[in-house]
Amino acid sequence: MCEGYDPPEIHVEAGQPVRVIFCRQETTPYSQSVAFPEHGVTVELPPFQEVTVDLPPSEPGTYRFACQPPTLQGKLVVEPSKHDASLTVDSRPDLAASEPKPPYRTEPGSVLQRLLEEPGWKIVSPIVDFVLLWFAVTVAQGGLSFTPATAPLLALPPLTMVMFFLHGTYRSRLRTLVLDGMARVISGVSIATMAVATLSVLVDQQVPGKTVLYTWIYALALVSLGHAVLANAQRWARKRKLIGKPVLIMGAGVIGTQLARQLEDHTEYGLVPVGFVDDDPQPTSKLARRDVPVLGTFEELDEIVGRTHARHLIVAFSLSADARMSRLVQHCQERGIEVSVVPRMFETINQRVGYEAVGGVPVLSFTMVDPKGWQFAIKYALDRIIAAAILLTLAPLLAVITLMVKLSTGGPVLFRQPRVGLDGQQFDMFKFRTMKGSPDRHGENDANWAEQILRGVEPISAEDASERPPDSDRRTPIGHLLRRLSLDELPQFWNVLNGDMSLIGPRPERVSYVRRFEPVVYRYGERHRVKSGITGWAQVHGLRGRTSLAERIQWDNYYIAHWSLGLDLKILLLTIAAAFRNAE
Repeated sequence: MCEGYDPPEIHVEAGQPVRVIFCRQETTPYSQSVAFPEHGVTVELPPFQEVTVDLPPSEPGTYRFACQPPTLQGKLVVEPSKHDASLTVDSRPDLAASEPKPPYRTEPGSVLQRLLEEPGWKIVSPIVDFVLLWFAVTVAQGGLSFTPATAPLLALPPLTMVMFFLHGTYRSRLRTLVLDGMARVISGVSIATMAVATLSVLVDQQVPGKTVLYTWIYALALVSLGHAVLANAQRWARKRKLIGKPVLIMGAGVIGTQLARQLEDHTEYGLVPVGFVDDDPQPTSKLARRDVPVLGTFEELDEIVGRTHARHLIVAFSLSADARMSRLVQHCQERGIEVSVVPRMFETINQRVGYEAVGGVPVLSFTMVDPKGWQFAIKYALDRIIAAAILLTLAPLLAVITLMVKLSTGGPVLFRQPRVGLDGQQFDMFKFRTMKGSPDRHGENDANWAEQILRGVEPISAEDASERPPDSDRRTPIGHLLRRLSLDELPQFWNVLNGDMSLIGPRPERVSYVRRFEPVVYRYGERHRVKSGITGWAQVHGLRGRTSLAERIQWDNYYIAHWSLGLDLKILLLTIAAAFRNAE
């Protein structure tokens, strides 16, 4: 369909009305449409949905149409029309006429779907953990033959499983992250091991300390490995759309649209948005982009669930009364549909939220992160200590890189550029030079990206950043290697030692861009509440370079609101893991 002809045409017998059926068979996140200029008809094409148009005859029996963008992948069917010439989609442009088709390669009842999604996931995960715990105990005590001295170890697997269930290890989560579950694994295995050691003393059959230690180490290693394998298998299958749960979103406004876009761009959540449900959807003209169709009203929810086979419902903001929304949520839960709710004032909520009840009324208490508090003072002090240690340790490597850059460029070794950091203060950020020529003479290599941001047209995902700007051709061979390994960023440890930057935080932006972005990009200035970082929460989620600025700001502000030393450690580990992949 629409393979770039100029203009595309449909040839039929003269004077014959036709029915044209389009089916876009790709999940690219930007809007796609087809227009029949001679008839004044423009049709939006949601992914994996058939859209039907009945057209009157055109002289001399040729129908011309134009696609936007000009090349689309999909199906085009032309057949004689049996209806009056009219657009057969709903009169409201936001509503789709045909049934959504989730973009799975396999049926929802496939083996992978049963094993790697709910409810099978809640069965597979505990079984794998229990088997690995038994294997750890067997290896630690030297075989299947247990002596009276090692018999108490038989209690380790069931005790550990009890601790896992008490800690919520197998509770349903949108994403299965190994690092998030490490604390629960360490806690559960450690408490169970101490309980076994205590039990052995009480029954006067004390297990040798060496055997207990080996059992603890093997159990930790094997269970952690098992969680990593299962999590990566689930992520792999979700990314390739082999598994996933169809999800409906209640509320087709700004937040609901943003949520649908995030789910489409980040398939690791395993939720495939198939449509919105809303009595009064916000017009698409007031939204940056809405690719998922509005399927109907709240009264039609049961019928929509039946058509889409939705297994998850996300409640975003709508104009309907809360009491009505609550009844709908309860009805969905009775049908066995999982329900998630986007809370109001969600931008003020972090993981420190407390729950209490005043009579029968739930009350949430918020504990906010204070970037001026003592916790961040400790963070910045640790930054300087670690940066000094890294610079001393890497001094020989820095000297070699300095010599290589000097020989390859012939000019200054360091590239410095004014950036904006804490409280809007300017500083010079350092990098090793990786390009020939003068940066001032060649200009800023992502100026086009900045103009797109200001016009409200953003790149959607990291894939959109794959096109390299013209300045990329000026990279030296050494510069290419340094960028590939992210070694050009090493001089920024001096910025950290100098107090201008932190090891972890939002990436600093250029002064000119900050002045232009701050008035037009929502919550852009809030990221300057903390020091800029060498790496950050947005970067480890793939938001580098010419990617969506709005999404990057969202991740940066999430990091500030949810900051903890544990979160910094997680980002550090994710950054180290990313260093083994192509940094560009």
